[in-house]
Amino acid sequence: MSKKIFVVEDDATLRNVLLEKLSKSGYAVEGAEDGEAALQKLQNGLRPDLMLLDILMPRKNGMEVMEEVNANPVLKNIPIMIISNSGQPVEIERAKELGAKDFLIKAVFDPAEVLEKVQNLLSEGGESPVSDALQPEKKESAQQVVLSEAPAPDETGGQPEAQEGHGVLVVEDDKFLRELFVRKLFSSGFTVENASDAKEAFAVLERWKPDLILLDLMLPDIDGFEILARLKKDERFVAIPVFILSNLGEQKDIDRAMNLGAQGFMVKVNFNLEDIVSRVQEVLNGIKK
Repeated sequence: MSKKIFVVEDDATLRNVLLEKLSKSGYAVEGAEDGEAALQKLQNGLRPDLMLLDILMPRKNGMEVMEEVNANPVLKNIPIMIISNSGQPVEIERAKELGAKDFLIKAVFDPAEVLEKVQNLLSEGGESPVSDALQPEKKESAQQVVLSEAPAPDETGGQPEAQEGHGVLVVEDDKFLRELFVRKLFSSGFTVENASDAKEAFAVLERWKPDLILLDLMLPDIDGFEILARLKKDERFVAIPVFILSNLGEQKDIDRAMNLGAQGFMVKVNFNLEDIVSRVQEVLNGIKK
C-alpha cells in the first residue's frame, strides 16, 4: 500500500505542485489549505505516514497544529516535516522541540529535494536532522525547480530555446514561484522571460517586447505599483497588458492596481498554476480577437 503524505500549505500554487509531484512519485496524497482544516481532517480519521507542514498560515499556524498534534496521543507519532518561508533559528528550534523531523526553507529548496527527504523520512530508520536547515551552504545546490522537461531560465533572465507562441514576461522576486510560473507557461506553449526586480524587468523590455506581463507587487527596491505606473507612462510599453499576481489582496490594493492600468488582478493563494495559465490565455485571446 502506498504511503500517505499530508500536505498542509496555504499557498494553493505550491500545495498543488507538491501534491502533484508526490502523487506522480507513487504516494497517496491529501492536502489542506490551513491549520484548522488540517486538524479537522486528522480528527476525522486521516492518518498520514508523513505530514508536510507550513508555519505561516491563516486560522491556525503550523506551530499551533504541532502543539495540538503533540497533545493528542493518537496523533503525536505522525512524522512532520516543516516547509516554510519562516526560517529563523528560534522557530527551527521550536519546531524541533515539537517533534519536527526536518525543516526546509521555501526559498532554498525544490520539489525534487522534498521528494528525497520524504523518501529518507519514510525509509526504515531514515531521518534527516533538522539542524541541517541551519546550514544554508548545504542548500545552495538545490535551487533549480524540477517540474517538467522545460529548460530552466538562464542566468540573464531569458528562457533558452523557447517555444513559438505568445510572449510572457514574469516579474516575481520569489525564485521558487518564479521558476514554477516560467516552467508552467513554457510547457503550455508560451515564450517566456523572467525578472526578479524592476531593473531586470526593464532590461528585458529593452530587448524584447512581450505580449503580456505577469507582475508581482511586493518586489525589492521598486514595487509592482511603481513598475506598472512607469509602464503605462511609456509609449513603448503602454499597450502591453499587465496582469497582477500578488499576495496583496485587499480591495484598496486591487483598486490601485486597476486604476494604474492593470488588465487584471489575481491573489496568489486563490489560484493554482492551471488557473493562472488559463487567465493569461484568456487575455491574449481577447487581444488577438
